[in-house]
Formats: sequence, C-alpha cells, structure tokens
Amino acid sequence: RIPRNIALELLLTGEPLPAERAERLGLVNHLTEPGQALQRALELATSIAHNAPLAVAAIKRVVNERRAFGDEDAFVEQDRIVAPVMASHDAQEGAHAFAERRSPHWQGR
Repeated sequence: RIPRNIALELLLTGEPLPAERAERLGLVNHLTEPGQALQRALELATSIAHNAPLAVAAIKRVVNERRAFGDEDAFVEQDRIVAPVMASHDAQEGAHAFAERRSPHWQGR
C-alpha cells in the first residue's frame, strides 16, 4: 500500500515517478539496467518455478484472499488453504529431498 500522502502527491502533481523512488516506495520489486527487465523477470520466474507448485499456488491464494479474511478468521482460513499442501505428496518429497540433500522432484500432487 502506498501511504495516502504519497498517493495524493503522485495523483495531484502528475509528475513523473523516477524508477529509484518507485522502488523505495515499494511500487517495483527490482531495478534493472535499460533493456534488462525481461531477463530479470525470467530469472525471477525461474526461481519461483523451482518451488513446489502446490505451495506456490497456496501462497498466492493466501495473499490474494487475505483481505477477505477478518483478523479473527485469518489463521483458520490460511490453515484451510495450506493444510492440503502439507498433506501432499510434494510435501513429503520436499522433506525427503532435504534430508537426502538432493533437489526435489515436484509432481503437483
């Protein structure tokens, strides 16, 4: 979220927003050299793709649905989303791979 005063400044002035300031405000995740944005995005996508697909999907769902949860229900709703992931074949594979010091072989189940 952008603080109200910053949002008002940006909206009311219409001034360009330099990339460095956008990063400081949390509006962009990474700065790159000109022409390198696609390469950085592909590196980020590759990093995410190495993780268990069920876990990635659950994390996205928790983050996207969090606003709909009341504070009292947040942990219950999060557990409802995450519990099936923790009981999955991929969760067991992750633990085995860690113990065996090898890369996991995710199957999405």
